[in-house]
Amino acid sequence: MSKKGYTRQGLFGDLVHYDANGKKVGTSRPGLFGGYDNYDANGRKTGHSDPGFFGGYNHYDNHGHKTGRSEPGLFGNINHYDNNGHKTGESTPGLFGNVHHKKK
Repeated sequence: MSKKGYTRQGLFGDLVHYDANGKKVGTSRPGLFGGYDNYDANGRKTGHSDPGFFGGYNHYDNHGHKTGRSEPGLFGNINHYDNNGHKTGESTPGLFGNVHHKKK
């Protein structure tokens, strides 16, 4: 995935992810019990994200191993961290419902 990209709301609650050039790189679909099931651009499941106890989401790979977390920031942004607690990027809301992503 590139260092920048964005996400758009799809049909039925899906989140469609794009790189900075507008190429689709994946989709997140609402899970049965909350959270999201994550898929790559070819529709292969890559993992899932579950709501965290104090907000945000915990992210897991397709084998159930935790890969990181996302937490809400102070000004509407979302901070992303790897499994060791190092910040890996940030997402900020944009106009028209898009969310813009920036990796470190």
